[in-house]
Amino acid sequence: MSTELPTSGVAQEETNDHDEIYEPTKPKPTPLPMFQLFIVFLIQFAEPVTATVIYPFINHYVRDTGITKGDERKTGYYAGVIESAFFFAEAFTVFQWGRASDRFGRRPILLLGPLGLSIAMLIFGLSNNFWTLVVSRCMQGVFNGNIGVSKSVMAELTDSTNIADAFAMIPLMWSFGSTIGPIVGGILSEPAKTWPDLFGSSLFFRQYPYFLPCAVAAFIAFLSGAIASVGLKETLPSAVYEEKKKRAAAAALSVPSSSTRLLADNTDAGYGSVMDSSAETAEPEETPEVPPPLKDLLVPRVLLNLAVYAFVAFVDMAIQVLQPLVYSTSISLGGLGFDPYRIGTIMGIWGILNAFVQFMFLGRILRKLGARKLQIIAQTNYIIVLSLYPVLSFFARRAGKADGFVWTVIIVQLVLMLSNNAAYASTQILILDCAPTRASLGATNGIAQAVGSIMRSIAPSIASSLFSISLEHHLAGGDMVFYILIGVALVGLRLTYLLPKKPVS
Repeated sequence: MSTELPTSGVAQEETNDHDEIYEPTKPKPTPLPMFQLFIVFLIQFAEPVTATVIYPFINHYVRDTGITKGDERKTGYYAGVIESAFFFAEAFTVFQWGRASDRFGRRPILLLGPLGLSIAMLIFGLSNNFWTLVVSRCMQGVFNGNIGVSKSVMAELTDSTNIADAFAMIPLMWSFGSTIGPIVGGILSEPAKTWPDLFGSSLFFRQYPYFLPCAVAAFIAFLSGAIASVGLKETLPSAVYEEKKKRAAAAALSVPSSSTRLLADNTDAGYGSVMDSSAETAEPEETPEVPPPLKDLLVPRVLLNLAVYAFVAFVDMAIQVLQPLVYSTSISLGGLGFDPYRIGTIMGIWGILNAFVQFMFLGRILRKLGARKLQIIAQTNYIIVLSLYPVLSFFARRAGKADGFVWTVIIVQLVLMLSNNAAYASTQILILDCAPTRASLGATNGIAQAVGSIMRSIAPSIASSLFSISLEHHLAGGDMVFYILIGVALVGLRLTYLLPKKPVS
């Protein structure tokens, strides 16, 4: 047997071949179906617009119904009931929407949402009774509950090479919508007073001063549904499979056309075999999966991802509530004493910067780091942000104003908070990855959306109550709320570390 060693040139050639064969290469990203994604994003955009359009005028609206009986101190309670009704109703319907989309198709379920939402918004704007406001707000939450279905559609429109870019856009839709909503609500409410020359003579707008912003929000929702009804394609695998079967059967029947009558009347076996063969070839090879029962979804990997999502939604919403509370509280009580104009300016600049960073970099970062690693980074940033609030209070009290140290801490916090959209985007991909089967995407997303809605419903009241209790009883120097939330965030971070290490799918 020859043991002759190869020459250096051959060795180099073999080495190059080995590198070419075994060196891992990243697949080229598949082009995104931009028009289909645009339609889905338009439907998603309607949710934050309708959710936030009432914020500028809801307190006045509540007082106008007479439910407070002239006592403005009760306004916050009743306004909170209306605001929470949206997310509570959404939480209890998202799973049902998801299950329905697994059985009846994504397209019809998505089309129902904008239509019902636009009707609910019009009812809200025409209400003069508090309980009618609550009911119509619940209707808005119900029809917004199909938002989880849109994420299933996105998963079915993408693959492992481009899903990160697609899902990185979801928080951007919320950012845009939650910016447009309050602007519409603030500018267009009470038009008879704001533009007396244009609307002052209208009895309708004097009787229903908040109808105009609700009508604009309703139009945005209706427009998204109208565009979807024309351009949105079905993506549910079983529905697509059935459609292919129908087309295959139609193609098989159309082979012997009327122009070839002799072929149609011929009973020779040869023609029959050709026709059968064409029909068999045209028919899809894969049989779609059947949606599994609910008990099959409640497996450890799904429950773990849902728990991570619950902690992310709770901590993020708590921070969003605490930020304006700390900024507006007087320095003597541990806040910064900022006026509304300064608070709005800070949050507005941060919102623009956040949208830019997300649009330019989030998809690439998510693809490079993976969903699990990015989720760990985002939750770590939450902990640091909460930890800096006592530091912020210390510097403000020492200086008696917002000096350079205070502004340095604020800037560090705001920069770290730029990862909040990364937290949501990576969580969505992790949830999609844990779905037991492709046929269960709708139900899995529905459960996740329900969990998120519940957390976003309870986090504001818990965080604001803890803030007040900490100040009132001077617990931990008034900073007990931050220490409690840091503990909650640490639990969420620990759960994230338990997620399996695997690439973005």
